[in-house]
Amino acid sequence: MQSQEKYLLYDDTLKLYLAMLEDIKQAKRSVYLQTYIFGNDSIGQRFRQALIEAVKRGVEVKVLIDSWGTAVGQSFFKEFVELGGKLKFFEKIKFSFDVFSRNHRRNHRKLLLIDSNITYIGSANITAYCLSWRECCLRIVSDMLCIVFEKIFSYDYYLSSRFFQNKKYGTKILKGDEMAIVQDVPGTRKQPVKYVFQKLIDSAEKEVVIETPYFLPGSLLKRSLINASKRGVKVTIIVPKNSDVTLFDILRNRYFGTYHKNGVEILEYRPSNLHAKVFLSDNKYFFTGSSNFDYRSFLYMHEINIVGKQTDILRLLTEHIENTKKDCDKFNYEKWKKRHSFQKLVETLLVPFRHLF
Repeated sequence: MQSQEKYLLYDDTLKLYLAMLEDIKQAKRSVYLQTYIFGNDSIGQRFRQALIEAVKRGVEVKVLIDSWGTAVGQSFFKEFVELGGKLKFFEKIKFSFDVFSRNHRRNHRKLLLIDSNITYIGSANITAYCLSWRECCLRIVSDMLCIVFEKIFSYDYYLSSRFFQNKKYGTKILKGDEMAIVQDVPGTRKQPVKYVFQKLIDSAEKEVVIETPYFLPGSLLKRSLINASKRGVKVTIIVPKNSDVTLFDILRNRYFGTYHKNGVEILEYRPSNLHAKVFLSDNKYFFTGSSNFDYRSFLYMHEINIVGKQTDILRLLTEHIENTKKDCDKFNYEKWKKRHSFQKLVETLLVPFRHLF
């Protein structure tokens, strides 16, 4: 029997998958799954079978997968669909005069909703590829919150193949169970995730902690972080020493010297890829979900996150951060200054493409 604690945090990916599979197994009415990547591997196959068994029990099961991020196709879900499971792929790759910018607009959201009561929200995809990664996913038991997420999921599911979407609704900050749901859609004008980050940084008085796999903020957020450090706020950035995108790491590292010289602490996680997405300020506010702290997430991705002040969630996220720090190295500024001239050249060449990583 699954725990009915209101808040649980998973940063061990295998334990997360086992918990999700158990909740799907126990589902009585509905299972809604939304993910960026669904792997054709041992994990993807286990989830597929769990979803099939749920459909056989008469549970309503809907799955929404991004067509760029995932490697599986309709054939992978043949039995699931034949038995009555509902499946959609978000925004299939299309060829047009703006083929690149159009196809770069992806659904990066990650949700599992069970029986209008249990919500999983966080950083993890459904694939064996990231079993060794450090993630951050919250399991929340709350009818009030889950029902709001179900409405968002239903809207995403309905509009999955429509290019023109209701950006007003897609960027609306919604309330659920004493926390806010911050969603985002591709665009340059209204970027609520970026806005909330900047507001929390600018209002911070003591501490800001950002844990992200991809750290490449634009000039406004960069300025906010440096200004916060200069006014005495302890600013800590936690990133993987080596992410799964090497070119991104090279470009990211180009800016570390500037942050270091302005008092921003940079920690690099050693053991594996750090894929968690967590923001904390003043031990008072938290922000977590699917959003990375980079251009691409703010500009091109459909994202979903929660922000709030609940002490139980703050405690879980703070504990997660402290455990992450135990396996981190501090940024070595002297070593960074002596990096090879060829690396500096590659960094420079990558700058014009910073929005695309």
